[in-house]
Amino acid sequence: MSTSRQNVAKAVFGFVIFAVGLCVCAQSADNLAPGFSSRSKASSLVVVPVDVELFAISGGGVPEPKADWTQSAAANIEAVLAARKSTLGESVQRLQEKDMDDLAELNALHAAVARSIFLHHSPGSLKLPTKNNLMDWFMGDSVKPLKDKTGADYALFIWIRDSYATAERKATMVVMALLGVGVAGGTQTGYASLVDLNSGRVVWFNNLLRATGDLRDAASAAETVDALLKGFPVAK
Repeated sequence: MSTSRQNVAKAVFGFVIFAVGLCVCAQSADNLAPGFSSRSKASSLVVVPVDVELFAISGGGVPEPKADWTQSAAANIEAVLAARKSTLGESVQRLQEKDMDDLAELNALHAAVARSIFLHHSPGSLKLPTKNNLMDWFMGDSVKPLKDKTGADYALFIWIRDSYATAERKATMVVMALLGVGVAGGTQTGYASLVDLNSGRVVWFNNLLRATGDLRDAASAAETVDALLKGFPVAK
């Protein structure tokens, strides 16, 4: 793995460990933007390909990206989303990876915005006085190309990072525990956002942060997706 790739992996893993100390999860009416409660039944939704990556945690705590695990996880998650019509609604489009060639920066933007929402809006987080405890966040005009491409009214973005302790890491955890020192193993963290493509506003948000779950397993991946989509605004 290249040095730059290692640095990115370490940064992601470091953020996850930091975030664990802030909040386990967020799910309440506060997950809705001010004035938003549901989607119109006539509205349409586009599901953006999930931004997911899986890591193995080495004995020394270094997160190593695993391409085969990531590919399996992405397939599992996409299969679950395809089966959640009752949650997502009837008027749903699903973009494929090839459709994202001109929109690749959108997933990166969503990750940045979602991370900010988690850090500054979730219970127990670092509140921003200017937000007045309101879920008032935007992706702005950057979503216009997605609107133009699909004609959809809303877009669902999902970002997930999952890590798993190797046998060496588990052995390290046992040894350090005997010494009275806690050492982290794998962590699953994810963000789901519903974005109004007409305004660029994030109208609903949920996060997941825990030390359980396995996206490599179809049943476990389904549980993860359902946890992330808990409280997803239905079309009325």
